Amino acid sequence: MYFLQFKTDNCLKSLRYGSFIAAVFFLLPFLSAAQKDSSEIEALGKETVLSEVVIRNGFDVNRFLQRIKYDTTFYKAFRTLRILGFTSLNDVRMLDSDGKIRASLHSKTKQNRANDCRTMDVLEEKTTGNMYKGRELNYYTAELYAGLFFTNGKVCGENNIVAGTQRNVRNKSGIEKHKEQLKMLFFNPGQKIPGIPFIGDKIDIFDPSVSKYYDFSVDMDEMSGQQCYVFKIAPKAGIDRDKIVFDDITTWFNSKTMEIVARNYDLSYNTPVYDFDVHMEVRMTKFQGFLVPELLTYNGNWKVAFKKRERGVFTATLFDFNK
Repeated sequence: MYFLQFKTDNCLKSLRYGSFIAAVFFLLPFLSAAQKDSSEIEALGKETVLSEVVIRNGFDVNRFLQRIKYDTTFYKAFRTLRILGFTSLNDVRMLDSDGKIRASLHSKTKQNRANDCRTMDVLEEKTTGNMYKGRELNYYTAELYAGLFFTNGKVCGENNIVAGTQRNVRNKSGIEKHKEQLKMLFFNPGQKIPGIPFIGDKIDIFDPSVSKYYDFSVDMDEMSGQQCYVFKIAPKAGIDRDKIVFDDITTWFNSKTMEIVARNYDLSYNTPVYDFDVHMEVRMTKFQGFLVPELLTYNGNWKVAFKKRERGVFTATLFDFNK
């Protein structure tokens, strides 16, 4: 009996030991990646310039950078628009090479949310030029705007959950693929985007091979009546244009909640296949605990091979949020 008990105990110990070893080997790649990520953030933290007021505030720069690198609050704020009702003033203008208006769309729309579905009413609309081709928008810039703020028909079963979600372009092609890539660049500036020739690797701004071309700094200032950390990324002086995509990314974070209060982007690049030069500004607000965009402005021009150059300016003003 003692022999059987001894043998059983040893078998259980062996099984536990074997399971432990298997778990260790399973976790090793993840632990290694985490250590590498931590060391890269620490190295970047040493290069990040902090203002005196930030230093006096007891600022943990490594923790701050780690949080920003994987921040999803900006993306979540726009997804939250899918589960709320709101009114939007829409101003979309397409320009010619002289800066004169070629086509325009001015409208007031109301998104309705009921029974887990959203619909949209067009309260007012005025268009000029060739903004529409038949019943479809005639410009990709306008299509991108519509994808962010308009509802086509009745859309149901949406949520604003971003944890565990992953944006990809694998199942998309043509204009839908390009629009998804633009959204990835918009919602997650600084993270690698697959499928964009020439610049895909240049967008991963926290990677050491890219971050070495930029200056990082943190200051404190007020935005929209809130005390904020102002995180700025700008190219180092004298860097070749073909090595960078971002001319400036400035983000205001609420100093207490670390939620994004505002963000400005300037990005440009020129290749034989395409070129773009875009400036965007976003201002956020809170509604019943939800972080949502209240103002977005865009001014840009871009050209893709075999397509006409598009120069566009648009402004979205959102208000009267409701559940």
